[in-house]
Amino acid sequence: MALIKCDFYSDTLGLSTSMHVILPQQTHNQIGMENVTGKGLHPTLYLLHGLSDDDSIWLRRTSIERYVANLGIAVVMPQVHRSFYTDMVEGGRYWSFISEELPALARSFFPLSHQREDNFVAGLSMGGYGAFKLALRKPDQYAAAASLSGALDMSAHMDRNASSALQQTELQRIFGPEVAGTENDLIHLLKENQSSESPRPLLYQCCGTEDFLYEDNQTFRQACEQTNFELTYEEGPGEHEWGYWDAKIQDVLKWLPLQKRD
Repeated sequence: MALIKCDFYSDTLGLSTSMHVILPQQTHNQIGMENVTGKGLHPTLYLLHGLSDDDSIWLRRTSIERYVANLGIAVVMPQVHRSFYTDMVEGGRYWSFISEELPALARSFFPLSHQREDNFVAGLSMGGYGAFKLALRKPDQYAAAASLSGALDMSAHMDRNASSALQQTELQRIFGPEVAGTENDLIHLLKENQSSESPRPLLYQCCGTEDFLYEDNQTFRQACEQTNFELTYEEGPGEHEWGYWDAKIQDVLKWLPLQKRD
């Protein structure tokens, strides 16, 4: 595998930012690694970080490079700070960046496929929210999306008191006064997609039963069960921590609908 730290300028954000990228590399005598790559442009997993992390965190806390080595896929890990992958009321246009500019730039820098069936998105916590928002708002661009311990019911967080893990002041600077019924509300997006003719990405959702976001995940799961989305749901003992996510990202990679390639 090739690992690249890519520093670049974003016109959308008006600043310099970064992403880490894993690219497939065919090797024959590397000890301890079975590397695979197909011909042509690479299938791509966009892997999103959580609220307090950055684009290096999946590499630092998991063995993601090793996990994808025999799958022949690229992994793009962008930096979005504490934006909730949203065009912030007070801040940067991170939704426009992650949904439009980043994929276009990544494909201009690296040999990545633009075909829907080759593109996937996953993330943890805030990144789980971002992954499902990308899949539900851009269903023609992603074949599958996975949320690990995702913050999936942001409208409920806006109604909770300031002692909650997600602080009211910060959320209002990101979303404004209201999330419910808007394009930032995943429950609302499920209902909108249900009545549209857009393709429906496959969804994978997991959360530990001791996680403070377990209630969020139950709300989203119940809402999703009222639609015709194909949802794979898993839960079990676990908290909001990297031991759980390191294990579950391996399950996500096994679940991805990767196409057979030469």
